[in-house]
Amino acid sequence: DTAEYMYKAVPNPQVGSIGGEWAVIGLARSGYEIPEEYYQKYYSTVEKYVKSLDGNLHDKKYTEYSRLIVALTSIGKDPTDVAGYNLLTALGDYDKTIWQGMNGPIWALIALDSGNYPMPQNPDAKTQATRDMYIQRILECQLPDGGWSLFGGTASASSGDGVSDPDITGMALQALAKYQDRAAVKKVTDEALECISKMQDEKGGFSSWDTENSESCVQIIVALAELGIPLDDARFVKNGNTALDNLMTFYSKGKGFLHTKNGSGSNQMAAEQGFYGIVAAQRLRDGESSLYRMSDSVKIEGTVPESEAGSGLPEKNPAVAARSITSPGRTFDDITGVNAHKNQVAIESLASRGIINGKTENTFEPEATMTRAEFAT
Repeated sequence: DTAEYMYKAVPNPQVGSIGGEWAVIGLARSGYEIPEEYYQKYYSTVEKYVKSLDGNLHDKKYTEYSRLIVALTSIGKDPTDVAGYNLLTALGDYDKTIWQGMNGPIWALIALDSGNYPMPQNPDAKTQATRDMYIQRILECQLPDGGWSLFGGTASASSGDGVSDPDITGMALQALAKYQDRAAVKKVTDEALECISKMQDEKGGFSSWDTENSESCVQIIVALAELGIPLDDARFVKNGNTALDNLMTFYSKGKGFLHTKNGSGSNQMAAEQGFYGIVAAQRLRDGESSLYRMSDSVKIEGTVPESEAGSGLPEKNPAVAARSITSPGRTFDDITGVNAHKNQVAIESLASRGIINGKTENTFEPEATMTRAEFAT
């Protein structure tokens, strides 16, 4: 049901954390019947996006590369040659990859391991990365309670980073899952699992920033599935409720998953994460390879003809032309994170092309009424 919703809600996936890669990954790994053209169009979009940026997806957020690599791997496409650019190369730069806090090394490992790619050599890197360096970075940033937070253990840590976050802890375990034959990794993993067990509430769920939500539950489910741990393992059952039981309380038939029980927050983001969470649970139940072990990924051949890939409406006015991205990564504080807006993808897509601006440099005020002067401008 959620796959059907996702296919309709994201009919033309773009490059982005909502309405893009996560929908593609969920559908590609779900086994749901999707026309090959769907993935072909997505790949054509990716090629145009990468080409428009000359292969430089972002100067600081290297998870932009990792997310694309995982999505392309899930549909059998080669991330080393996308419009002539090797997306893996960026992950060879250790210093730039870890700039984002724990997200950087975590997703670099997940991306590299999704297709068992060799560590890329980056000739421009101040410090050439290795898998061992990313693993060690995760291990050394473990907090005393056994888990992780976004910047905990780093030079950028603030007072709020001293307590483990279930999302980051779950993702760290996903990255470490393939390295359980290493004693140091196994020790840290066992400590993190104990931390997760203590975090889990009486309903089987998890809270982040003092809010019970579906996405935190998803990251724990995916972590357990990557580690091959049954979701009904006694350590992760509270009052008879597993994390999957809890996740299903956020399910809305025909609409995917909600962020919170009252429906607040970005529900498209929650729907996409909830979707790949149940896909991970299903693959674990059925004895299939895990969500991020993609040796059995679908194989998509070719792309859609140029006339079908973004040419626009027939007989459109010649003045209507595609605008290239001039401000990659452009966003606003009041449409992201806890303030995530349902139209975040559209707003960011338009703003990155200079078509619209915010009310200020950092705010968009998506629900504000437009004035005559603003309309004229």
